[in-house]
Amino acid sequence: MTSNCAAQEGFEISPRFRQTVEERIARLERDAAFDEAQLDRLDDIDHIRRQMRLVTAQRAEALRMRIFLDRARPRLPRPLIELGNSGQ
Repeated sequence: MTSNCAAQEGFEISPRFRQTVEERIARLERDAAFDEAQLDRLDDIDHIRRQMRLVTAQRAEALRMRIFLDRARPRLPRPLIELGNSGQ
C-alpha cells in the first residue's frame, strides 16, 4: 500500500543521481544497439537467441529507468541560510 501511494505522489532525487541514471540509460541503449548489430555475425541459433534476449533486457532496463525518471522530481537544494526563527 505504501509503495502504491509513493508511486502516485512521486518522489525527489538529487540532480547528481539523475545524471547517473541518465548516463546508465545512455550506456544501456548504446550497448543494446551494438549487441543487436552483432546478430548478423552469429551462426548458432542458440547464441542468436541469447543475444536477442540480452538486447531485449537492456532495452527493458533502459525503459524502466526512463519511467523512474519521469516520475521523479528534482530535489531542491538546501538553503545556504537557515530560514525561520533563530530563537530571538
